[in-house]
Amino acid sequence: MNAVIDEDSFDNIMGYIKKAREDSDSEIVFGGNGDKSKGWFVEPTVLLTSNPHFITLEEEIFGPVVTVYLYDDDQFDQTLDLVDQTSPYALTGAVFSRDRAAILKTGDRLRHAAGNFYVNDKPTGAVVGEQPFGGSRASGTNDKAGSHINLHRWTSPRTIKENFCPADDFKYPFLLEE
Repeated sequence: MNAVIDEDSFDNIMGYIKKAREDSDSEIVFGGNGDKSKGWFVEPTVLLTSNPHFITLEEEIFGPVVTVYLYDDDQFDQTLDLVDQTSPYALTGAVFSRDRAAILKTGDRLRHAAGNFYVNDKPTGAVVGEQPFGGSRASGTNDKAGSHINLHRWTSPRTIKENFCPADDFKYPFLLEE
C-alpha cells in the first residue's frame, strides 16, 4: 500500500478508525493501524457495522477503509433506498452479483448515487485519459476528467439548423388536404 497524501489526511482517516474502534455499533474486522513515523501509512481496514447510518457509511474517506453493512435478503429494495438516500456524496459505487435482475435493478435505482458505477469490478479503476471519471451530488461537478466530456464544462454549445429545401408554405405537409 502507498502512503496517504499528507499528515492531515492520515490523521483524518485514523480519526474515523478510532471512532469505529470506540463505537459499540462497529468492529474492526482487520487492519485499523497506522504509522506516520516515516510517511503516512494506514493499513487497509475493513469495518463491520450494524448501524446503516454509521459515520463511515455516510462520509467520504479518501483512504484504505471500507465499511460493511449486512442487510437481510428480504430488505433488498429498502437497502437500495438506504444507499441512495444516506449520503450527499456520489463519487463511486459498485455492485457485485451473479443475479442479472439484481444488477439491472441496482444500476437503475442507484443511477444518481455514483458518478462512476462498477458492476462486478473493483471500484478504483478510473484512469485519466482511459476512462471518464467524475462525481455527482456533493462529490463534484461530474466533469468526467480525462475524456472529451470534460470539454463541455468549458464550452457553450450553440445549435445551428440550416434547411436546404426552404418551405414555400407555412403549413406542414401533413396538414394539406388530399
